Parts: sequence; C-alpha cells; structure tokens
Amino acid sequence: MTRTAQTEVDLPVRRTARGATALRGGAARRPTPYQVFGGLFWLVLCLASWRVPMCCDFGQHAAVVERLKANLLHPAHPTADLPGEGSPFYSPYTVAQGAFARLTGLAGWEVVRLSAPLNLLVLLTGIGRFVRVLAPRRPWAPVCALLAMVLLWGTERAWSSGYLGLMSMTGNLGYPSTFAIGLTFWAWALTGTLAGGIGGPVRYVGPSGLRSLSGYKGLGVLYGLILLVHPITASAAALGAVAFVAGWQRGWRAAVAVRWAVTGAAALLTAHLWPYFDVLTLPGDHSMDAMHRRLYEGVPGHFWLALIGVPALWLRTRRSWRDPLVLMFALDCLAVAYGWVSGHYTYGRILGLALVAPQFALAVELAAARPWPVWRRTLGVVAAVGACVGFLTVQAGAVVPRSLDPVSFDQPPRWPSYDWAAQHIKPGEVVIADGYYAARLIPGYGPNLAAPVWPDAGLDERERVRRLTAVRGYLDPASTRAGRSAVVRRYHVRWLLLTRERRVPAEATVVAWSSQTGEVLARVGACVKGCSLTAGGGGRTRSSPHP
Repeated sequence: MTRTAQTEVDLPVRRTARGATALRGGAARRPTPYQVFGGLFWLVLCLASWRVPMCCDFGQHAAVVERLKANLLHPAHPTADLPGEGSPFYSPYTVAQGAFARLTGLAGWEVVRLSAPLNLLVLLTGIGRFVRVLAPRRPWAPVCALLAMVLLWGTERAWSSGYLGLMSMTGNLGYPSTFAIGLTFWAWALTGTLAGGIGGPVRYVGPSGLRSLSGYKGLGVLYGLILLVHPITASAAALGAVAFVAGWQRGWRAAVAVRWAVTGAAALLTAHLWPYFDVLTLPGDHSMDAMHRRLYEGVPGHFWLALIGVPALWLRTRRSWRDPLVLMFALDCLAVAYGWVSGHYTYGRILGLALVAPQFALAVELAAARPWPVWRRTLGVVAAVGACVGFLTVQAGAVVPRSLDPVSFDQPPRWPSYDWAAQHIKPGEVVIADGYYAARLIPGYGPNLAAPVWPDAGLDERERVRRLTAVRGYLDPASTRAGRSAVVRRYHVRWLLLTRERRVPAEATVVAWSSQTGEVLARVGACVKGCSLTAGGGGRTRSSPHP
C-alpha cells in the first residue's frame, strides 16, 4: 500500500453533530479505551513498584540525589569521596530531583521512589501519542501496544534499566532511563507529525511555503534533553528520528534539509550548553562496556516472544519499505550488532527499545476493524498465546503479591535493607563494604564508598581500579594493621560494613549488626563505652552500645 492509500484509510472522518450534542459543538467526550486502561495500569504498576525494596541500581540513583541535595551546583562524585565534575549522572532530570530534595528535606531514596509515578505518566502519555501518530483511527491500538510492550519479551527474566517488561518496570520506574524513554516516545510522535506522517498532516506557513522553524527548534531541544538525561536512550531516539524522517518526509528540497538541520543543531547546542558534563565526549568512553557485556548473554530467552511481531513488520514492508517502524527495527538491529562486533557493549542497552518496532507493528495490526481475514485472526491467536506465556512465566509476579500467589510466580528481587547501618553513618562518611548488596545500596543513604563499584565517565578508571585493589588488600586476612591503617588514612575510611564471613579487624569497634543478614557495622577507631557484641560468622567480640 502506498503512503497515499494508507493516509486515506487512517485519517479520521468528521461526523455531523446531531440533537442536543450539536449545541455543544459535537458528541459528548468519552474517555478513550487507552485513557481507561492506561489509568488502571498506572495505578496498579505504581502500587506494584512501591512494594519492591531498594535493589540493583536504586542505590546509585538515590546517591546521585543525595550528592545534589548536599551541593546542587558542585556535587561530589555519586559514590566516592571525590570531585564530581564531568559525571554524566548529573543531568537536568537528577538536578531537578536534587532541587526537590533540598526544598522538601526528603532523602534521596524517597525522591527516587516518588519519581516513579511521574515517569510512568510521561511514558504512558508518550506511548499514547506515538501510537496515535501511527494509527489515528484505531482507538484500541495504544492499548494493544502497551500490552505487547510489557508482556511480549521472553520466558527468562530480563531485568535491566530501560527494559519495559512488566517485571523490570516494577524496579526501574524511578530511574532516569524510564523518563528518557517516555520523552523518546513523545519525540518520535512529534517527529512523525513534522515529517508529514498520517497522524500529522503537513501545514505550511508564510509566503515562501516554509514551515515555521519553531517546531523544529523545540523538537531539537527535546532530543537534546533526552541526550542529557540518558545518553544511550538518546542513541535509540536518534535512530527512530532518522527512520521517521526517511520514511515519511517527502519533497526533499533545500528548505526541508535546513529545517531538519535546525533540529539537529538545536539538540547538539542544548547538550553542549549543559554545565555539569560534556555529553559529546561519552561516545569515546569505554569504561562501562565490560559491565554491559552480560546484556548480550541469553538474548533468545529474554526476547524471543517479541518475534511474534515480525510478521506484522513484514506486512508493513510489503506496503512500503520506507515504513518508519521497519526502518527503525533495521537501524536498531544494526546498532546492537555493532555493539557486539566492536566490543562497545553499552549499545546493548538499546535492546529493549529495539523491540518497540515489532511490538507496536503487531499492536496496530490487531487493532484493525473487524471482520478480520484468516491471517489476522491467526496472528491474534498467536499473540494472545504469547502474551499469556510471557505473563505466566516471567511477568505475573510483578503485579501478583506473594500472599495472593497460588502458584509461586517469580517475584521481583528482594534485597535486604540497610536502614540499620545508615542510621549510624553520617552523609559523606566513607565506608568499606565487602557485601554485594551493601556496596550497591549504602551510597543511596548518603555515605561514600572507599572504592566505587560502578564505572563513571567522570572518574578515571585507573583511579577506581587502584581503590578497588586497596580495598581488597585491606580485607585480605593476611593484611597487617599498619597496612590497613594506611588505607584508612589515604581514603578517609570511617566505617566497615562486613559480611558474616569476614573477621572484624582488631582495631575496629562493632556498633551494630543485622539479624537478617548477619552483617556487621564497625567503626574504625577507638572502642566506645557499652556492652559487648559478637560479630556473626566467627568475628571478634567488640564493644557496642547496641546489644
């Protein structure tokens, strides 16, 4: 089908108002199916995300807010007692969170939690607008798109920031990546409209026939904001923009090229003017590639159900090879493949957005008016079965509490809380933590780590490795007191947060311990008054005011 024919099929038809409604200028407004279903989805997922404890990258994002709360203009490094200049974590989004924390006095982890409903609202409205551009006359298309997006992944849990599966979203809603993806859907919708897509008819202004540049400038600022908030999401956003412009833009004259050049220039200028870090230096930074290699592992098990949408993409290809969803999918696959071949594994983070094209193409096909031909009925049955399989094998535990779970669905991660330790540590004090959970969560309460566990483009990776080596030396059972004291002085260590398998050094004073994990919090320094406490797992007995 040509683009002209497709426009004739999808453009809405204005109906004559009759009866009492004519006095009001038309039919009474009713909520659309997506407004009803999306509102219920927003409520359920907000409640589901609220019951998931801090885990995974939550501590890192809360730590960023804590540093901005302490100093909004010159924040320290997110997780270390170091300067924070050049850290890409200090984006317009997190600076706004930090300002909110300063005004309200809320803790960083509380602000991240409260960001989840806002991020989800931006995401849902963006999806609705984007699908209306693709299929303006199919009111159920956004509902189908949302269901496909959260259910059609795989039969193995894919949990990562920026993944839009139902299970992953319960833990990641408060992250910058969710906000950036929501803005990306809005940016794609506006790009399609400006390109003259079926959801946005072309309108020209001025005697010269040129469209006003204000819309293109505003769109460029939006893409620049996405680039600052979450640079890797911006890569997928840019590929989607290229797909819509290449697919729907007609009449490539010099004026058209100038308009889109203005959009690109506005995006780059917005990013360049941000004072906290230079986002344009990030493509050459490979410090985070090693930790993202795992994204390429287990890809079939994580994503195979999304392939149900590939026949819908093939149908769109037959209608026009310049279809934006087809081009978007091809470009995303090329980018992911480039990440694997080049070793720049960070590009694997756009795997989640690479599924948008088949998922949404499937949704648009299944939202078509009935009666359906045999092939569409078959596709609908396969999609329904796939959604049920995805829900029952991976996603159900996200919204079904354990107390109401009849078959023991896989639940979101439940990491231990470190409130018991954080109440003794002042913000900014340095901690050596040897536990996997502790090292990733304790910075979210305000303390620093002697050695950051996450790479950061704003910190020389050699310095981080030196710190990790020093901490390993400190925790080595063969270490000497003099060697440990040197590490404490060099990195201003004040606290030890040790697992039950680790012996507490003789010079440390145990202050508290966790009955849940057996971990011990010890202060490096002289013994304080109080009664004795035995560290879990064979540790030394040390004085503590908390028996």
